[in-house]
Amino acid sequence: MNRRKFVRRSALAAFAGLIGTDIVFGAKMTEGYVPLGAQDPDPFDLFDKDPEMVLLNDKPWNMEARAHLLDDSITPNKYMFIRNNGIVPEQNEVSDWKLTVDGESVKQQKSYSLSDLKSRFAPHTYQLTLECGGNGRAEFDPPAKGNQWTIGAVSCAQWTGVRLRDVLEDVGIKNDAVYIGYHGADLHLTRDPNKEPISRGVPMSKALQDETLIAFQMNGKDIPLVHGHPLRLVAGGWPASVSGKWLKRISVRNKVHDGEKMEGSSYRMPCEPIAPGEVISDDDMCIIESMPVKSLITHPKSGAMLAKGKTMDIRGHAWAGELEVGKMEYSIDFGATWKPCSLEKPVNRLAWQRFSANIAFPKKGYYEIWAKATDTKGLSQPMILPGWNPKGYLNNACHRIAVKIT
Repeated sequence: MNRRKFVRRSALAAFAGLIGTDIVFGAKMTEGYVPLGAQDPDPFDLFDKDPEMVLLNDKPWNMEARAHLLDDSITPNKYMFIRNNGIVPEQNEVSDWKLTVDGESVKQQKSYSLSDLKSRFAPHTYQLTLECGGNGRAEFDPPAKGNQWTIGAVSCAQWTGVRLRDVLEDVGIKNDAVYIGYHGADLHLTRDPNKEPISRGVPMSKALQDETLIAFQMNGKDIPLVHGHPLRLVAGGWPASVSGKWLKRISVRNKVHDGEKMEGSSYRMPCEPIAPGEVISDDDMCIIESMPVKSLITHPKSGAMLAKGKTMDIRGHAWAGELEVGKMEYSIDFGATWKPCSLEKPVNRLAWQRFSANIAFPKKGYYEIWAKATDTKGLSQPMILPGWNPKGYLNNACHRIAVKIT
């Protein structure tokens, strides 16, 4: 048997194993034919996403929004970005779901069913900003490794659940606890059950914040499967990778959590600035915590046209990790001068803030509208790309849209 036939038969055997039955007449398939059951599903239908969303990767699934899709104050599921590291788990029976809390720094290991969490702890609801640490990676030069996110790997949905702090208090935490790590039900891309696709965490100070939730609802409904059903950790203001999906276990550690994608260069930045393309040791990388100040123009769409003499209303959102946004400005002269926007307060801590402005243009022609947020500590978005880093994290350069006045 030649190698081509061997590869084909191996693939058919793997597919037969996956579906749990023989492929009748499989030997008669035309060379190169892919059975319908083995073809990837349409992710827009599968995950109930708007067709204007942008698919970046299907192994694993990664999808982002376009700027104008993020205009809602509360991000609906159809516009919420997908960032996965492994294979979305099959739907498990909620009645069988257990969350275990263990680790070196718990006084006693405990497990909770979903009904236990809902009946024993007070529910809380917060609107929380989640942004992928690599949002904006596509702009870095030289290119950085990873999904080439542009501007749409951010959301601000409403999450309901119980405070992680309350659960940890019920378990009992030792004085040497410094970190928590999460463990989910998603599978490694190799399907090796001994490998975790991702297992990150946060320091105890973040774990014990009021807004850090073990969530079971998103926007008032059960969390969609692709976003973590039935249980998800949500820690707003930090890279979304710390908000573990399909939550099965939380380990309380007496050291910085060393799970998958906690070490090396994953979700780490150079501790000191480096030159573009420079090779840097893992020992010189620091874990990303609070996300930087950033903003996004959600209306109008880039490429808008307006008749001379009329004014244009713009609006969007701004956020600043653990902080609030203190000032919002726009420029139509490539950053030479800035004018103030109206800026709303967040509905709760760690939620994004709505901004708006009405803009007059001096004459017909091409313009760019730039948006710049400043946080309550006085740090502003850079007008150009911030410092280069190997993984293309934390690009918070000013968002810009193109406008033509006719």
